[in-house]
Amino acid sequence: MHFTSEQRLDDGVLEREFTLGEIPGTLWTPESADPAPLVLMSHNNGLPKADPRLVARARYTAAHGYAVATIDAAGCGDRPRSAADEQARADLRRAMQAGEPVDEIFESLIGPLVENAVPEWRATLDALLEQPGIGGPVGYSGGWTALGIRLAVAEPRIAAAGFFAGGFVPRAQREEARQVTVPLLFLLQWDDEGNPRQRALDLFDAFGSKEKTLHANLGGHTGTPWFELEDGCRFLDRHLK
Repeated sequence: MHFTSEQRLDDGVLEREFTLGEIPGTLWTPESADPAPLVLMSHNNGLPKADPRLVARARYTAAHGYAVATIDAAGCGDRPRSAADEQARADLRRAMQAGEPVDEIFESLIGPLVENAVPEWRATLDALLEQPGIGGPVGYSGGWTALGIRLAVAEPRIAAAGFFAGGFVPRAQREEARQVTVPLLFLLQWDDEGNPRQRALDLFDAFGSKEKTLHANLGGHTGTPWFELEDGCRFLDRHLK
């Protein structure tokens, strides 16, 4: 892991850009000298690690005492995409705007993204846990629910997870949801135009976790109330500290 830049932000959080091979990422760490629990934070499929909403969540969580990291996985953010990926994204946008069925297009796009992303996130996790000031246990938080499901099943170091939305998740991860057993916080925007509500509720019901909590709020996809960040940190405190 090679750090390429760093800056101390006005909330005391240290923000560092890094690369791990071809993987670009960002790490935010608190001022505390004690080893901080690690939170892997992702955004919706393909959005860049510099997305303002992700950065705001990461800085808030780091200021609360966590090391927070995100990456642009293969095909995401500014990393190269194949012609097939670009075509699938264009087809998906067109179908959603036209109100046409999108399941098969979604499967062809998100399924491979998850398969390619998981090894890179696990390699990043290995490298992060070798850094001074970062320790376990590890949490996952993010809007890329399909990735989070696969990581929660495949990665035993993840002790708790927070998922957003979940209306569109590939069939493979819907089946895997039954294998997710870590404590879970699931956020749902009741009027999310891009995530069918009933599918999200069915996914929540499918999770195998004995401790799982659903927070539903009125509003569209980007309208998650700010107080959910506070509740999210309390959830992490219960399971990672």
